[in-house]
Amino acid sequence: MTTERIEVLAPAGNPAALKAAVFAGADAVYLGGSLFSARASAVNFSNEALREAVTFARERGVRVYVTVNTLIKDAELSEALEFCAFLCSLPVDGILVQDAGLFALLREACPEMPVHASTQMSLHTPAGAALLKELGASRVVLAREMSLEEIRAVSVQTDVELEAFVHGALCMSLSGQCYFSAMLGGRSGNRGQCAQPCRLPYQLVERDSGRVIEAPGEYLLSPMDLNTLDQVEALIRSGATS
Repeated sequence: MTTERIEVLAPAGNPAALKAAVFAGADAVYLGGSLFSARASAVNFSNEALREAVTFARERGVRVYVTVNTLIKDAELSEALEFCAFLCSLPVDGILVQDAGLFALLREACPEMPVHASTQMSLHTPAGAALLKELGASRVVLAREMSLEEIRAVSVQTDVELEAFVHGALCMSLSGQCYFSAMLGGRSGNRGQCAQPCRLPYQLVERDSGRVIEAPGEYLLSPMDLNTLDQVEALIRSGATS
C-alpha cells in the first residue's frame, strides 16, 4: 500500500473548524448536523450551514462525511430518514451510522449513498468488518482501542475500507459503549450527550473499612488520550486507508 491512497480526515465541529481543516490540507472532513450526532455538544451545522459547508469543501476538492451516529429511537426513525434524504440531495460523500436499523433502512432508501460503519459500532474483528461490508458498508471506522496487529488482521481478511483514529480522546469503555454518564445524570453517550464523568478525579476506597487506598494519580477511570502521530507509517502499513 502506498501513502497516495491514504486519506487525511479531520473533524469539523463548526464552520471555523471546517475552514481550518480544509486550509490545512485535509482530504476530507467529518461533521454533524443539528440532529443525531454523537457530538451533540459541538456547535454542529444547521441544514443550510451543511449545504454551505458541502459547497465550500467541494470547491476545494475536499470530501464531506456527515455523522448520523447516535442510537435512534423508533419514534425518531422517520425524522432520521428525512435528514438522511436531505444529505443525499446535497449530496455528501458518505454518512456515518451506528444504529443497525437506520443502517438497513438507509441502504434501501438511498442505495447509492456510501454508508460508513461508525466507531460506535465497536467493530474490532475481521468477522465484524466483513459482516458490515456484506450488509453494504463502504467503510468501517475501527474501534479506537485496537492494536496495529489487530488492524492488520482485519485488513488482510477483508476488502472493506478501514478508517483509524490517530489522535483524540480514548473512552474508558470500548469506543463509547458506556452507561456511566447515563446512569449518573441521564446523559447517554450513545445519544451524543456524554458528560464524561470518567474524566473527573476519584478516590479508591476500601469497601469495608472506608480506608482510602493509595493510587497512581487521581484520574482513575480516564485513559490518556490517543496520540499515534509518530506511528502513522506503521498505521498505514497495517492497512488503514483513512
